[in-house]
Amino acid sequence: MLNGKNGESAFVFDCVCHIFNFDMNNAFGPPGQLFINHLYAFHQFLTAAGEPVLPPEKFLREWSVDEIYDMIIGNSDTDMIVAQPLPLTDLFKDGLSSWEKCAEMARKHPDRAVFWGAVNPLEGKKALDLMEVQVKEYGAKAFKFYNVRYDYGQPFPWRMDDPRVAFPCFEKALELGVNLVGVHKGVPLGPQPIEHTRTWDMDGAAANFPDINFVIFHVGLPWLDEVLWQIVRYPNLYASIAATVNFVSRHPRVFAEQLAKMLWWCGEDKIIYGGETPIWHPQWALKAFWDFELPEDLQTQYGYPPLTIQAKKKILGENLARLHGMDVAAKKQELGLAA
Repeated sequence: MLNGKNGESAFVFDCVCHIFNFDMNNAFGPPGQLFINHLYAFHQFLTAAGEPVLPPEKFLREWSVDEIYDMIIGNSDTDMIVAQPLPLTDLFKDGLSSWEKCAEMARKHPDRAVFWGAVNPLEGKKALDLMEVQVKEYGAKAFKFYNVRYDYGQPFPWRMDDPRVAFPCFEKALELGVNLVGVHKGVPLGPQPIEHTRTWDMDGAAANFPDINFVIFHVGLPWLDEVLWQIVRYPNLYASIAATVNFVSRHPRVFAEQLAKMLWWCGEDKIIYGGETPIWHPQWALKAFWDFELPEDLQTQYGYPPLTIQAKKKILGENLARLHGMDVAAKKQELGLAA
């Protein structure tokens, strides 16, 4: 539990960690190596002043299930975590964050960890079969997709509104009883062409599958305005501030302007916190967000709403819990957390 002033506390349900294998031998050549180096650059650039920045030899390695779990649950105020694979098997031998390891975390810690599956929709029936395995045999509660794939090191993108590639996966998710889908948007990494990380395709996904809740990760940065124009129009679109929240200490004014827009456009019920461990240790951004206030001029001069305690609680855990059909009060009691 995250405790603050005046006896207030928040249930924290982090929407993403990855069990990365940053060993350069895991990469299929320069495109994968560039991808890894960009993530390390994010670690260096967005870690708060005074917090440890890991040297390459401690960051660029294969991370284990136990150390990622301990970093989040044992060494931060996080109560629950989503373990997410990266199915980038065209860049990395194990996809970079293998789904088997993510499923292992949920198996070892079923009260605290949730497994989201991940597949490559371009693989057709193979992807659909793997979705079934991940749900029926490993308990996947949602899916996370990545639109920019590679073929022999060259970008090979697909779209979330493609009826031949994407829609069969969404139909399969519903068939399996899964109605929550995340997608990486914005934040181009490695040799990804930036246009393929834009969010134009989310309108078609949301309109054609109203029974699926779609989470747009990283708020599609740098396409924030586009994303908010979409979220305000579709009740089944949500924004994850994974990675975005790490601006809170490094560039607080930038973060304030981004968050203020989100609160004004789509409201506190549609924003979801994510820590992105181990790119960053989750605790410092979590604490900084809990203590954060929007600058007064953004409220008085621009008319943005305040960042209330209620809004923080929703963003930090209650919104994601709701999307998972979870009763927060009952979960807190199960985990022995203060009411």
